[in-house]
Amino acid sequence: MKYGQNKSGAALLLALWALFLLGALVMSWALDVNSRLGVSGSENRILEAEAMASSGAEVALNPAINPGSSNLQRNFTARQGYKVRVTGEGGRLNINWIVAGENPTRLEMLRRYLEFKGIDLNERDHMMDCLLDWVDPDNIPRLNGAEASEGYQPANALLTRIDEMKKIKGWEAFTSQPGWDDDFTLNSAGPVDLAWASRAVLRCIPGLSDAMIDRFLQVRAGPDGIEGTADDAQFQSLDEIRSVLGLSPQQFQAIAPLISFHDSVMRVTSTGFSGDTTRVVQMIFRRSGATPQMITWKEF
Repeated sequence: MKYGQNKSGAALLLALWALFLLGALVMSWALDVNSRLGVSGSENRILEAEAMASSGAEVALNPAINPGSSNLQRNFTARQGYKVRVTGEGGRLNINWIVAGENPTRLEMLRRYLEFKGIDLNERDHMMDCLLDWVDPDNIPRLNGAEASEGYQPANALLTRIDEMKKIKGWEAFTSQPGWDDDFTLNSAGPVDLAWASRAVLRCIPGLSDAMIDRFLQVRAGPDGIEGTADDAQFQSLDEIRSVLGLSPQQFQAIAPLISFHDSVMRVTSTGFSGDTTRVVQMIFRRSGATPQMITWKEF
């Protein structure tokens, strides 16, 4: 009788153990499913955010859309939408235009930019000479420059990408800073487009004082003081800009080779979101009639 009771107890323990294992398996399966659903949901939000960003970029390509258009910001639901910023690429310093032909006045613009960024004279000389050695066709180093050596090989040609500046000696510290390339381009016509230039770029143009620049930027931003909105000043000509800057025709003529107006190349930065997930599309294109010409498209 006692033996039978022992068998029953053992069977009960085995049954309980089996139920425990089954429960553990069910729990493990449930956690795995929940994890997969979480990953799937995350992947879906990424795809949705990418779609939102691409939609905003496509809207910005429409020739009828101006930088202050309300169509550049849209919420399709409370948790999905896009926000687009359109800027003129000509407002940036075109590095290839600056170094081509080693024009002293153009080179001085980049020197001034680096100076305003807090870079001292010796370091500026090193950076400028290394940049010129990188793009010139010979292998003769400048006084403060660098040509080919072990582990270092200048391209001996104009830049093909702004990121290429990270490879140039002397530029390592500068190009490691966040947003170092915000004011640089390779895609504009060259001269600085005054309708889009930042304060940092405007300060590089000889003859423009800080007071002139601040007054100009205030007028350009319109009553709300925010660039890229519907109330921004719509300049009709360079002469109108000259008047706002307070320059005489003779003073303006002196800087004419360095400036432009309404460069046709534009930059679009479209941020799409789905919930807390965001994705960005950045493209540079040339406005040419009804059909824009794509130059670059980047997603991140």
